[in-house]
Amino acid sequence: MIKLKNVSKTFKDSLKEVKAVVEVDLQVNNGDVFGIVGSSGAGKSTLIRLLNRLEEVECGEIIVDGVDIVNLTKEELRYFRMQTGMIFQHFNLLWSRTVLENITLPLEITGLSKEQRDNRATELLRIVDLEDKANVYPSELSGGQKQRVGIARAVANNPKILLCDEATSSLDPKTTDTILDLIKTINEKLGITVVLITHEMDVIRKICNRVAVMDHGRVVETGDVIDIFNNPKHDVTKGFVSKEVLFSNDFGERVVPTNKKLLKLFFSNQSAKKSIIRELIVKYDLNPNIIEGQIKAVQNNQIGFLIMEVDSDYNLSQIRKYLTKHNVELEVLLNA
Repeated sequence: MIKLKNVSKTFKDSLKEVKAVVEVDLQVNNGDVFGIVGSSGAGKSTLIRLLNRLEEVECGEIIVDGVDIVNLTKEELRYFRMQTGMIFQHFNLLWSRTVLENITLPLEITGLSKEQRDNRATELLRIVDLEDKANVYPSELSGGQKQRVGIARAVANNPKILLCDEATSSLDPKTTDTILDLIKTINEKLGITVVLITHEMDVIRKICNRVAVMDHGRVVETGDVIDIFNNPKHDVTKGFVSKEVLFSNDFGERVVPTNKKLLKLFFSNQSAKKSIIRELIVKYDLNPNIIEGQIKAVQNNQIGFLIMEVDSDYNLSQIRKYLTKHNVELEVLLNA
């Protein structure tokens, strides 16, 4: 649905030149919830603004449904933007308008009658669970409620694409979860392709099916979310994954008792649901000291890890063979 080919964007002033997006190739499929994750300054905000030409492309192609939007005329771009909703970090609501009036705003240029606009807005208020807030003003709403209004406004024109610019970064964790659930519901029930940017891998884990990782303007890794969590390849990706789901990976200063090995077991999908450690203890007379562990959901799968100490003279060959059979990875972190 969306394909970026060699897309770059550089900002220049009299003092410096900043390469915000560098030779990005990317593909977003129809129906994806596609996440773009990166630290501050990675280029993700610029990239998402290129997707509706709030920023102009320096070079490259952005092809949406077979059309290169870089070459659209003003009138064509206006129509394209009607098909592309956007949610902002700071809501961007009009404080002088009621909730209902904020939602009808993008409908006013479509030629719909006031009755049709109000009916559409009322329908959307039901979807975002704000039916009782139609006639109140944004100043009377919580942060989460304001973002719900922003979401309703963004999908008022039945867009094909919904762009989310750090849509949850100013919200508390509980409210963040409700907004993410709403975005996922809109993706599934309304059939809208979602592209979102974030600096939090937790957001990616909860609702995205595919992800691109950015660093210094470049996409350094991309793939299915479960694959990225299972097997991150780039150091930047490994850093994001380790902060969100896995261990700190800082075992360099850990004191391992004499004659002990420090092991990491990595579980994914079905292996995370099995009582493998119990079977190891019974079957192979293993006597582990459990140090750290965690299981988390990624989409409809589960992944997790376990850090444990075992006697250093223990032969791991049988255990490794058993674990491999059950799709569990084994790594020796330290060997005292």
